[in-house]
Amino acid sequence: MMPYGAKCGSLACAGSRAVLALLAGALLAAPAAAQSGEPIKIGYSMAMTGGLGPNGKSALLAQKIWEEDINAKGGLLGRPVKLIYYDDQTNPATVPGIYTKLLDVDKVDLIIGGYGTNMLAPAMPVVMQRGKVFIGLLGLGVNTEFKYPKYFVMIPSGPDPKPAFTQGFFDLAMAQDPKPKTVAIVAADAEFSANASDGARENAKKAGLNIVYDKKYPPATTDFAPIVRAIAATNPDLVNINSYPPDSVGMVRAVNEIGLKPKMIGGGMVGLQNTALKAQLGPLLNGIVNYDFWLPVPKMMFPGVEDLMKKYQARAPSEGVDVLGYYMAPQAYAQLQVLAQAVEATKSLNDDKIAGNMHSGTFKTVLGDVKFAESGEWAQSRVLQIQFQNVKGNDPAQFKEMGTQIVLTPTEYASGKLIYPYEKAK
Repeated sequence: MMPYGAKCGSLACAGSRAVLALLAGALLAAPAAAQSGEPIKIGYSMAMTGGLGPNGKSALLAQKIWEEDINAKGGLLGRPVKLIYYDDQTNPATVPGIYTKLLDVDKVDLIIGGYGTNMLAPAMPVVMQRGKVFIGLLGLGVNTEFKYPKYFVMIPSGPDPKPAFTQGFFDLAMAQDPKPKTVAIVAADAEFSANASDGARENAKKAGLNIVYDKKYPPATTDFAPIVRAIAATNPDLVNINSYPPDSVGMVRAVNEIGLKPKMIGGGMVGLQNTALKAQLGPLLNGIVNYDFWLPVPKMMFPGVEDLMKKYQARAPSEGVDVLGYYMAPQAYAQLQVLAQAVEATKSLNDDKIAGNMHSGTFKTVLGDVKFAESGEWAQSRVLQIQFQNVKGNDPAQFKEMGTQIVLTPTEYASGKLIYPYEKAK
């Protein structure tokens, strides 16, 4: 403490005020806590520009809706909630700095993960060093190497995420008569695509398929015709593609231009869930079988999801985001529902207590009941495989109806049958 009457420099003043504040807090702890209007700050990075930007902005709208909904109900622990987020530009190099700023400058109480494997993995060293709970959004197999006990993820790929991502694709193929014998596997040379192709390779080997093509392409690739021609030269029965949004569009166009006609194609193509990209590609999508996580088929209308989608779709046009939001909105909203329920259950912002609750609890979300495995992945896999059928023209409204996207697996959520081989659905 400074002597009375001494001139106070900014740092000294700050120290004096901090001590006085602590003394006052000790005397008035209970009333101050009861009257506190200080928001609980939740920080994260989000892809708002770059390749993942369209999906990231869709997620962000759903998260803003969650923020409004939770505050309308009184917030968390009797305090309002404030989301603090920064654009990571779909650039992994920006991520560590964003989380360092959130924790050191913004002094957020809690953090969540951004969107996508490639954006979650670079945050992990910072998260682990600070001992924070970290709930990722649609990251595939991020914790396989880290094994961090406070990592969780909102993606229904289950406790063995890499093979689960394309399991349905291979199961559908191997149920056909005659069974396919060969497969080509192609992937972007990036974290997500590498993990997805690792799983596809595992599934192919279990199915007894001969892998006739297995290559990665640079993430900056824009011309996919040479890749598709190289695949065509191996004449595979199945083609498994693991790609990010710009690549997925390029790959679909090249497949149609060159006339590649395997018996089944798709599996791990990010971006084909986005309404604007679906409308852009239109009938070129017909026959492709690909993963998805939620669609408004009757068996997936979980409590709260219809209300969320109405709010989201009412605001999407003016926000300039995916007008339907089927892919990102339920996942992003559920990501925050889980965190909120763990905070309320523990009556705490302590990361260790929250993580303990998340390992033991079952969470009620717009995606149904969610329970986590020890790894932080979902305890049970529920990755959908869908097929594009009867797509006509480029009107985005047709994708609101489920006749253009048929859920094939898991069978308990199926809304139709596979058209096989691929050429029959063109």
